[in-house]
Amino acid sequence: MLEIKNLSIEVDFRTIVKDFNLIVHPGDKVAIIGEEGNGKSTLLKAIYDTRFVPYARVTGSIHHNLRIGYLEQMLPDDLLEKQVQEYLFYNLDDYYDKVSSFYHFSKQLGLDDHMLEQRLRHLSGGEKVKVQILKLLLDDPDILLLDEPTNDLDIKTLNWLEQFINTTNKPILYVSHDEYLLEHTANVIVHLELIHKKMEARSTVKRVGYLQYVSERLSWIQKETQVARKEKQVREKQEAKLNQIKNKVEYQLRTITRKDPHGARLLKKKMKNVKAQERRFDHQSVKQVPDVEEAISLFFDAVSVPKQKEILKLNLDGLMINGNVIAKSVNLTVKGPEHLVIIGENGVGKTSLMRLIYDLLKNRQDIKVGYMPQNYDDILNNDVTPIQFLEVTGDQDEVSLHRSYLGNLRFTKEEMINPIRELSGGSKAKLILLKLIIEQCNVLLLDEPTRNVSPLTGPVIRRMLKNYGGTIISVSHDRKYIEEAIDRIYELTKNGLMERLDKNL
Repeated sequence: MLEIKNLSIEVDFRTIVKDFNLIVHPGDKVAIIGEEGNGKSTLLKAIYDTRFVPYARVTGSIHHNLRIGYLEQMLPDDLLEKQVQEYLFYNLDDYYDKVSSFYHFSKQLGLDDHMLEQRLRHLSGGEKVKVQILKLLLDDPDILLLDEPTNDLDIKTLNWLEQFINTTNKPILYVSHDEYLLEHTANVIVHLELIHKKMEARSTVKRVGYLQYVSERLSWIQKETQVARKEKQVREKQEAKLNQIKNKVEYQLRTITRKDPHGARLLKKKMKNVKAQERRFDHQSVKQVPDVEEAISLFFDAVSVPKQKEILKLNLDGLMINGNVIAKSVNLTVKGPEHLVIIGENGVGKTSLMRLIYDLLKNRQDIKVGYMPQNYDDILNNDVTPIQFLEVTGDQDEVSLHRSYLGNLRFTKEEMINPIRELSGGSKAKLILLKLIIEQCNVLLLDEPTRNVSPLTGPVIRRMLKNYGGTIISVSHDRKYIEEAIDRIYELTKNGLMERLDKNL
């Protein structure tokens, strides 16, 4: 059993987790959710070993006698230089006993023997995650801590991971933005929030499934919003009535004659009571509309593409990387405001194909192309601020408008003016999408557009892309995104690119 009592975590003099309590039992599947930068990864690291968070001040207690397996979101550079076989088998005491397990799990994860001699740095994002999962399975810990285990995984492996989580009796704590996985696996929800301009930490623990949690939360938000609006209306009516009385008394005081000192005394007494009521109003608190991460605003305005306009006609005998053909016969024609996605196993070349398409389209004068790469740093200058990244002319009115846009996406004033490098992955994703909106791009090339977005803001992003009037060519393994925002599915394999008529993933 894992027991956490009164855990608080402070980073840069700001508390991101406060008085957190949790007991984890065998079979618990604990999903940790929350907005970008709310401390989810830091919480997992602290549970694993507080030495993993030297940048944070951790107080409270964490009790267990378990062997913990921890899947990091990003492998450190020293491990990336290791060969796969070295990474998998170093410090593994019972190597020979684990050989059969190695081949069993390698087959389930779709890992080939030829990868063993490759350096981790040279694997695709999804292949790196698969190797990390395989390492955990070989180590056979008592409890698993998984930080974004679905990042970059292909759909086949996502389905396997879902089945594994549901069938193992090992307790699992995991951070994920994948709503499909959350809906089908979690039986405990931990929600970390930063409210009141991200200055106050709030945590919620519910022993329910994800869909039930979202439903109950929505009902709470609606109820609290209604109460807040009603209180505000009542307060405004009371203040309006008090102002009427005050104005009337002020008028009477100005017009009363000196011949009526008794009346003047009564009016002054009445004014004193009115001012006393004003002071009571100033000290009375009115319930506020709930401060929640779902309250973001993001949409494209009046973007369109003619139905018969040819956006892309791609005919390749083969898709090549470093002189090697990784996929044969890649043919793709895109016309009008189609929304399509390219799926495929990890390492098959989807990101390389997206880069090639971007190179073909980026200089076209008849369309406005926006590109969101899988690695945000390919287009972001981490030394500039979000305001500087968005600005076109630098006009003060434009800067004010962009500040308003960022505020609608729950960026704080500090996040707007500090370097982009300090933003979380999800905030960088929202920043790039906002740039595409401001530039009114009518063709979007999106490589995993929802991979870092909080599950509670994911529906907003999907709704925006579903209603987008331009063309979308994307790569994604997000089953919710594919179901809700996509018209056509293509699958890239070693044999080429084929449209998939069966949308059942």
